[in-house]
Amino acid sequence: MEKIPEKCLSESGLKKTKQRTAILEILESSEQPVSAEEVFIELSGQKITASLSTVYRSLETMADKGVLTKLNLTGEKALFEINCMVHRHYLTCLSCKKIVPINHCPIESYEKTLGEQTGFVVVSHKLHVFGYCPDCQKKGLHLTKRQSV
Repeated sequence: MEKIPEKCLSESGLKKTKQRTAILEILESSEQPVSAEEVFIELSGQKITASLSTVYRSLETMADKGVLTKLNLTGEKALFEINCMVHRHYLTCLSCKKIVPINHCPIESYEKTLGEQTGFVVVSHKLHVFGYCPDCQKKGLHLTKRQSV
């Protein structure tokens, strides 16, 4: 039976390399989207040789081919996850940058209404919700003024 990383690469037409396979395995085992830097650190810990620029190029190439989804949830750096063809939204903490997936789409009915009101055929949307996680609230970090992201 073919592993998911190898299957993703072969279906996208990308060459299977040790680095790409390892990157996909890291993303597959992660509970949330990860940055290129996080992937690079993990690869280094696994004694897999790859420069940070190679990791960036690999992630961008796999995102361009649809193997990965590229997200910008924190407003600071791109994050990547395996493209499971699953519609997802996230909550992002403005203080600690913790990312929590939202398990349902809260705007599907609004998307339909918006299409009816405007005449648009709505085919996609993205929803990023920003706030403060319970840990940061306990530290009083949510008492700052409303931030724009």
